[in-house]
Amino acid sequence: MSTTATGAEQVRWDLSVFYSGIADPQIDADMVTLTEMMKNFHARYKGKLAERLGEAIGDYAEIAMLEHKVMGYLQLAQSLDVEADAVKEKSAYASRLLGEAEGAHMTFFTIELVSIDADAMDRLYAIDSIVALHRSWIESKRLLKPHLLSEPVEAALTKRASFSAESWSEFYDTVESGLAFAFNGTKTLTEMLDVLTESRDADERAAILGVLNSGLGGTFAKYAAQTLYMIAGSAALERKERGLRHPMQERNMSNRIPDAVAEALHYAVERYAAPLARRHYRLKAKHLGLPTLRWSDRNAPLPFADASKIPFAEAKDIVLAAYESFSPTLAGLIRDFYETARIDGPAAKEKRSGAFNQSLVLPGKREVAFTFLNYLGSMRDVMTLAHELGHGVHGMLAGKDQGVLMYHAPIALCETASVFGEMTTYAHLKDRNAGADATCRLALIMEKVDDIINTCVRQISFSNLERRLHGWDPSTGRWEELRKLSVPELDAIWLEETRRMYGADGDVFTYENAEHLWTYVSHFHRSFYVYGYAFGELLTQSLYAQKARLGDRFEPLYLDMLRAGSTKDAVELLAPFGLDPASESFWADGIAVSLGAMVEEAEALSRDMGISV
Repeated sequence: MSTTATGAEQVRWDLSVFYSGIADPQIDADMVTLTEMMKNFHARYKGKLAERLGEAIGDYAEIAMLEHKVMGYLQLAQSLDVEADAVKEKSAYASRLLGEAEGAHMTFFTIELVSIDADAMDRLYAIDSIVALHRSWIESKRLLKPHLLSEPVEAALTKRASFSAESWSEFYDTVESGLAFAFNGTKTLTEMLDVLTESRDADERAAILGVLNSGLGGTFAKYAAQTLYMIAGSAALERKERGLRHPMQERNMSNRIPDAVAEALHYAVERYAAPLARRHYRLKAKHLGLPTLRWSDRNAPLPFADASKIPFAEAKDIVLAAYESFSPTLAGLIRDFYETARIDGPAAKEKRSGAFNQSLVLPGKREVAFTFLNYLGSMRDVMTLAHELGHGVHGMLAGKDQGVLMYHAPIALCETASVFGEMTTYAHLKDRNAGADATCRLALIMEKVDDIINTCVRQISFSNLERRLHGWDPSTGRWEELRKLSVPELDAIWLEETRRMYGADGDVFTYENAEHLWTYVSHFHRSFYVYGYAFGELLTQSLYAQKARLGDRFEPLYLDMLRAGSTKDAVELLAPFGLDPASESFWADGIAVSLGAMVEEAEALSRDMGISV
């Protein structure tokens, strides 16, 4: 691992809010309690939901909170050491035991709930305060009615879940964490991506990408391809049984997004954002003194960008000051993350790669959130900290107001607070650098444009590959039968979809040593998850643009939006801000006010420096 200290090495989680450690006997005791709670739930409520729905929801929530405690702890512990046998063994046991109990005793709940007729539900909403409080949660479940299978089949699927496609993804994480790349010693995947991004030498970047691409090929690429096939194949079989029209329908439903809106997003990014991305990279090539960029140059720092590593303590101060400048309420929540050891900072070989936030509601209705990083000191790492803490404050606010059943926003809306946190940090840094020279300001702007492109254009490129993996035929615009794709076929589709967004070979980029990069995108294991990043980015950029217009009214409206959790869809959430994501112009406007404005600002500053495309 890297020997460059950032101070993140001492920033570690304290998981004692869950258990004292993996050997704590309370873990097994809680699992026994959970299985008993599920048995009792079945005995008390099966066949009686129409009369006792409010009581049932209360008990259902208690089960969910204890399950958050058990499984949340095991997931966090496994992220810290993906090779830890004791954690893997306990996690597998818990998944199997609780999956069997849920299948046997809890399956009836959703089936019976959706079967209550509309008039009876209206009466329950009128007379039972708990039922009324959970109306949005209930109605979201009732949307599934046409696609639910019989209770025995649903029970069997639940019992088998821990041995299904998810198990491939879990083992993938273990295999990926063990990848080692020979470049100036031995490096992990996280370190290779960091040195690729931070290197200031074009030939070195090309060499790094060559080593990275080669290391991702071979056996790992074969395993990655098989993992994708198992996940897509399992989903395809279940989709047919459930009578879903196409592979994206279930995700769109869970996101509470009409199919047409999801398609409009893909169309808008390709039509409006991709050309802006190509403009940006042509300008970047000029600043780098390169006639054409290689793919290894995509995230390269500008020659005049600050190359110094940012200590974790400084990153903390930057992000905290940024949130404080917008909302003392959010800043207070972030201070709690540091004071209660809810951030795990260092990049370590045994850790899972990447970054994430885990927000949970524990027994006693206690909301908690844990932020996971592999911090190496780059400005992108600072923005990642701001991003993940955005998820954290979202989870804390919604957990407090909505409880365990309604706190978690749909995936496409989950990115709102995280992207907003990044934008708030970017605006804070931009204000702080207002008196600096043009090169300092330009470096900040162009790096932010890199980030927006990665979150928007690149994620839709990912989504297009994923759609084709699940059977989408771009030549006909129809979903066809799923078939198993070989590594060379996936390589070819990956490059084809990359060129669709970033241009043909030699236009802006050349694409040598880029064909295997799809293999490390683990988000493909959560089908159609990736388009949520672009959705959240553009939605939030449109939202952020309303700050100046709304003035002091903006912060309380924004906090209310976060507190809503899953109780409102995108149209309802944005109505108070005067925005309508169902409008055809919404996505184009979001691209214009964010990416478009920043590209134009970068071009203007560059012209002042004597550089133009």
